[in-house]
Amino acid sequence: MSSQDSNSHEAAAEEPRSPAAAGRASADRSGTGFSRRRLFGAVGAGAALVGAGAVGGYVASAATTEQASDVVEFRGDHQAGIVTPAQDRMHFVAFDITTDSRDEFVALLKEWTAMAERLVAGDETFADGAVGAGEYKPPSDTGEALGLTASSLTLTIGFGPGLFSRFGLESMKPASLADLQHFPADNLDERRSGGDLCIQACADDPQVAVHAIRNLARVGFGTVSVKWSQLGFGRTSSTSTTQATPRNLFGFKDGTANLKAEDPSLLEDFVWVDEGDDQPWMAGGSYLVARRIRMLIESWDRTTLKEQERVIGRSKGTGAPAGLKDEFAALDLDSKGPDGPLIDKDAHVRLASKEELGGIQILRRGYNFTDGSDGFGHLDAGLFFIAYCRDPLTQFVPLQLALARKDLLNEYIQHVGSAVFACPPGLGESDYWGSTLFG
Repeated sequence: MSSQDSNSHEAAAEEPRSPAAAGRASADRSGTGFSRRRLFGAVGAGAALVGAGAVGGYVASAATTEQASDVVEFRGDHQAGIVTPAQDRMHFVAFDITTDSRDEFVALLKEWTAMAERLVAGDETFADGAVGAGEYKPPSDTGEALGLTASSLTLTIGFGPGLFSRFGLESMKPASLADLQHFPADNLDERRSGGDLCIQACADDPQVAVHAIRNLARVGFGTVSVKWSQLGFGRTSSTSTTQATPRNLFGFKDGTANLKAEDPSLLEDFVWVDEGDDQPWMAGGSYLVARRIRMLIESWDRTTLKEQERVIGRSKGTGAPAGLKDEFAALDLDSKGPDGPLIDKDAHVRLASKEELGGIQILRRGYNFTDGSDGFGHLDAGLFFIAYCRDPLTQFVPLQLALARKDLLNEYIQHVGSAVFACPPGLGESDYWGSTLFG
């Protein structure tokens, strides 16, 4: 588990679209039709007009204002969903590529881009939507998000190491994009690891995030297949100074010293890839590290408060470093108490701190998860750790090695899934997902 301190398909219902069909679908998207936001506004205004006459205009206007305020800009210098203030829910999916056709895969990326831009705006996946396709044809949107707002949805794409072994892309693979080494005590499940590409959907409404991934996977059938996915709830870090520090399933505040969107110089140093780093097509992008970390909840819950705080190195109540009262106080790694260092030499926050790691920092963006029980009455729950960094080999790997070797927290956690992806830069007006790589 990385730092408390921030250094820390559905089967297709229709035949797969050909590149030509994808082009027609793209043209259709500019047409009129029902959208999630239009339907929401129409229902609100209609009900108000029936029940309250002139009040209906106010209701519709208020709904429109609310919907506009929770739309995250899709295009920009960097992909949304990295330094965007962390939303409350996540649906993460890793795909494997099932086609040998570069043209078919690029056509899918273009179609996905058009879909994603509509989805983050609060619209349906295509203009004909869930209700306009005709009764003898499957709807082009699954419909479960009708009436819901955009809910600050962001969609972030990344490419895995395996992508570059096909389509003649070997020379374009960044040196920093390599499968992570096996760390001490890893117990990885290959069914929850790796992937040729990923999409991270974050939103403040779980149904909005699930709807987005469901429809992207549905349209991708025949070109990509889902390898694994993970639902997450309750962010475990803040990516903006406007957000309070959340708590993980062990009950401790998580990510107190995380990098923030308001720290542009630190983001340039530790998150955004520079054009001179390696591959120019990654300039303005970042690397995503995903680790599924199971927490041994039952063992932790039987541990005394004093021991829990020794393991973490912080107060469970306030989040302050051991021996201090302010959550945001600098770590005091030198002071001693009657029983030794105030922060144990193997405490989680010490080993994961930039002070111990020669200044290394990463941007955390993880989520809690609970996936039922394991058949023995134990919760299958924990942290779906996500980190963004400029170079995983020089940032995440040294961090995880330090934690894997000595962290007291290792008695209570187990890393069971692992993946790394290269997330390209943001999109200009005419760009599509992967356009800097595929041209």
